[in-house]
Amino acid sequence: MADARETVSAADAPLAVGPYSHAVRAGRLVYLSGQAPLDPATGKLVEGDVATQTERVFANLSVVLTAAGLTFDHVVKANVYLTDLSDFAAMNEVYAHVFSEPYPARTTVAVAGLPLGAQVEIELVARA
Repeated sequence: MADARETVSAADAPLAVGPYSHAVRAGRLVYLSGQAPLDPATGKLVEGDVATQTERVFANLSVVLTAAGLTFDHVVKANVYLTDLSDFAAMNEVYAHVFSEPYPARTTVAVAGLPLGAQVEIELVARA
């Protein structure tokens, strides 16, 4: 039986910090793993406020979308994880520059912590 999922790997994205793929294609849907604000050249966390980190997260997600043959226009759902909900407005300002109407569905939650001390992580679902 053929695999029900096809992995997507983006050479210019940060290496996975665990046993997971950058993205998985299942039929017409592409599930992108959460991206942290890691510099792909160094693998280190980007220093700065949540806006700076959110910009890096979206740059990393863009590379993965491109590897899947997609753009942010294909995104149907976003899940945003913040370590401090008081950072919502700063994250949202960056988010608003990435997406245009009609906006994807979105969930934003506060979490106790993120890998490597990141302030934000975002995962996406896109439709081919």
